[in-house]
Amino acid sequence: MDSFKKIAAAASIVILTGCASGLNSIQDREYAAWKNDGVLVVEKDPALGVALGFLPGGGSFYAREPGYGILNLLLWPASILWDPISGLEGAKVINYDVTKSSLKRAKNEELTRLEDELTLGNIDSTEYVLKKRSIDQKYSYD
Repeated sequence: MDSFKKIAAAASIVILTGCASGLNSIQDREYAAWKNDGVLVVEKDPALGVALGFLPGGGSFYAREPGYGILNLLLWPASILWDPISGLEGAKVINYDVTKSSLKRAKNEELTRLEDELTLGNIDSTEYVLKKRSIDQKYSYD
């Protein structure tokens, strides 16, 4: 009975705290916009994260959360109540981070090329400002 109380307490903590924090509302809107625009980088498949969440610790391990994966492995089969969500949210967080980094890198490359054109005298300052605004707008998902 004592071990049951410990398992129940651990399960309650995991359920209340959640295993994967997921995206906040602003990040969720950016994620949806990136997906809609076809620029989302999918490193982890959220649907696969859900499916693996039904295996002992699978969703958390897939989402690169080995500590939670071990805990969910120990709490299995109860962990199937929350680990699919952890797999889903964790995959989305990974995709969000990878996409944000990719877009930042692409924007910086475009800005560097534009600055090179200005330095070489291929464009004037007015054209530079207009093109820079265009680049800033292209990568703005606020």
